[in-house]
Amino acid sequence: MNIQVATQGASTARPLAGKVSLVTGSTSGIGLGIARSLAAAGSAVVLNGLGVAAEIAETREKLAGEFGVKVDYSPADMTRPDAIAEMVATILAEHGRLDILVNNAGIQHVAPLEQFPIDKWNAILAINLSSAFHATRAALPTMRKNRFGRVINIASAHGLVASPFKAAYVAAKHGLVGLSKVTALETAEDGITCNAICPGYVYTPLVEAQIDGQAKAHGISRDQVIRDVLLAQQPNKRFADVGELGALTVFLASDAAASITGIALPVDGGWTAH
Repeated sequence: MNIQVATQGASTARPLAGKVSLVTGSTSGIGLGIARSLAAAGSAVVLNGLGVAAEIAETREKLAGEFGVKVDYSPADMTRPDAIAEMVATILAEHGRLDILVNNAGIQHVAPLEQFPIDKWNAILAINLSSAFHATRAALPTMRKNRFGRVINIASAHGLVASPFKAAYVAAKHGLVGLSKVTALETAEDGITCNAICPGYVYTPLVEAQIDGQAKAHGISRDQVIRDVLLAQQPNKRFADVGELGALTVFLASDAAASITGIALPVDGGWTAH
């Protein structure tokens, strides 16, 4: 039996030095927080998502300047398989490799099942689930060639449990957990791992807007909205921070997590422990 012992790199402070990462849906929120953590760990980063061109350029410049890594941007439409394939091909042409793929792109819509708009269902399934399939499919050949790869799917607590009025989102996130397991099994002997991170509520600008909106709609305080509405299912009664998800992503992408694959890891303050 060939026994390999993991050794520390030249710098434990930058465990991903020399790696190339793609984070979909990373121009704001959770995706940007993860991209920032990967850059801090030494990885070159390719951002993807919507936004104002000048603001995206500023984000790239800040990340590159702060962490001394190359930061690129792809405007690929995550509803289009051809655009996703072209994005990965461009990364390989410019960097020669793709080591870490974080499938984070996602949207949400809330409505009763019988009133759920068909176009919203199709869009959520396309962006939250199918885009991860297309990106993974495009990335695996280079990962197999290099005998190293990390596919990290940002699912949700709703990939493990359900809530009313979120049919498409819950279906897509459950599907993403299943896709993670299949990917892990098919790549287990190739130096590639695939895992799903399942956050509960994470504090982002979008959540901040929800707090204000819910407070006005229900005539209650911000604290009541946070505790009794948004975090009703989270026993710890606090939002996760994007930095927590970033740190976990860096760990899963590192050599230290080489034997962790095929899991759905809740980061939900105890939500799914009910």
